[in-house]
Amino acid sequence: MRILVTAASKHGSTAEIAELIGAVLVEEGLEASVLAPDEVGDLHGYDAVVLGSAVYAGHWLDPALRLAERNAAGLAGRPVWLFSSGPIGDPPIPAEHEVDAGRVEAVTRPVEHKVFAGALLRTRLGFAERALVTALRAPYGDFRDWAAIRHWARGIAAALTREGM
Repeated sequence: MRILVTAASKHGSTAEIAELIGAVLVEEGLEASVLAPDEVGDLHGYDAVVLGSAVYAGHWLDPALRLAERNAAGLAGRPVWLFSSGPIGDPPIPAEHEVDAGRVEAVTRPVEHKVFAGALLRTRLGFAERALVTALRAPYGDFRDWAAIRHWARGIAAALTREGM
C-alpha cells in the first residue's frame, strides 16, 4: 500500500511532523512518500493520502489548499487523513475548534482531522515576524507532542492494513 504524506509548512516545523508520520508508516510496513504540496502532481499510484498544513491565524496555508483543490477528484476516491499544526502555548492558541480547514474537509471528506500543537521557534523567524510575535505576546517554543503524532500515524497504518482501505 502506497501513501502520500504531504504538508504545507512555512518554517519547517509542520514538514518535520509530516516526515515523522511518513517514517512511522514505513515502520508499520507501508510505503510512504513525503513531499511538499507543490511537488505533488497527481495522485496516481497512491492508495491513501495524509495531508497537513501549518495554521496561521486559524487558517491553512495556500499550498495545501491548492493541492486539495487541484486533486479534488483523486482525493475523493481515496482515504484521506488531515492534520493541522499550529496551536501554541498552554493552553494552545488558537484552540482546536478555531482551526478553519472547512474547504479542505469539504473536498477530501477525511477519515479524521487531527490538530497538533506546533512550534514557534525564534531562530526560524524573520525580523518582521519576531516583531509581530512580540506585539502579540505569543510564546516561543516547541509545543509538538511527538508521542501523540507517532500514535496517530500508527492508527492510520492500522486502519489501512486492517480494513484494506
